[in-house]
Amino acid sequence: MRKPVPGRLFVWVKRLSWLELAVFAGLLVFWLTPGFAAETMVFGWAHGLGFIALCLLIWIAAVRREAPYTLLAATLTPVGPLGSVIGVELIERRGWGVAETSQKVAESP
Repeated sequence: MRKPVPGRLFVWVKRLSWLELAVFAGLLVFWLTPGFAAETMVFGWAHGLGFIALCLLIWIAAVRREAPYTLLAATLTPVGPLGSVIGVELIERRGWGVAETSQKVAESP
């Protein structure tokens, strides 16, 4: 089985991973700080829907052979969006589960 090669969809996976991590961090801040029930609800819904969208996007990228399935597994760990950000960085820096020639493709805008 050939290894995936990050392409244009992988760039969107990376962006959505970082955005979802920021929303998750905001949710944690509002949840831990007393008196922000409305903000906690808004960030909770945003995180829930964003996380589902992120998982679907990674799954589509894996089916299209633009991301390894291990990235989806890393995203579905208990740490959630942090797992996807770590997985994306491992792919870009170490070539984790992707073809050797993919490094230049993943860096293109």
